Amino acid sequence: MTAPLTPPHRPAPHDAPWRTPHPAPYPEGEGLDMKRELRQAAVVLVAVTLAGIVLGLLWLWLAPRVPLISTDTAVFVADTEGEESAGADGTFVLLALGFGVLSATGAFLFNRRGGIAVVAALALGGLFASALAWGTGHWLGPDQDVVAHARAVGEGVVFDAPLRLRAKAALLAWPVAAMIMHLGLTALFGPRDPEPEWAPSPAHDEPR
Repeated sequence: MTAPLTPPHRPAPHDAPWRTPHPAPYPEGEGLDMKRELRQAAVVLVAVTLAGIVLGLLWLWLAPRVPLISTDTAVFVADTEGEESAGADGTFVLLALGFGVLSATGAFLFNRRGGIAVVAALALGGLFASALAWGTGHWLGPDQDVVAHARAVGEGVVFDAPLRLRAKAALLAWPVAAMIMHLGLTALFGPRDPEPEWAPSPAHDEPR
């Protein structure tokens, strides 16, 4: 008579009551390696930053001008009750919000899986684009030397003040809008992680 290999008080390994998860593998080509993600992030960063030139040109075209007038002693605002200064800032913010939504949509369609590098490039590119738009409008706008401009046009003649962005917080409108839009698109239409597949637990051996 031989002794049983497995003591009665110690269950065999195949009799474990728990189940072992077997995560389903990702489809081939779905996962992005780090190099590919960094390349995509670089494309997003450059494309979004260059779009700031378009924003700057639109801002220069649509922003209201602040009228100035000069005398023999100083230069004054022609309309002291005008809201052109606030209108320039508001125009920049509205345009930046629209560009933020468009850039986030484009980045999402370019890479639906997202990734930290791509999202960071979208936010950083929006900030760079806002700064580039500000510089473009300021540089291509009316003459920056107000005194020389006043002398050129003569006393009593109304001329435009340089295009300025007084509320520097407007530079955050683009990246903030892009982050919110990208987050919403990812939550609604982004790919879902596959559910893990659970292997059925083996049946317990009936005692003899």
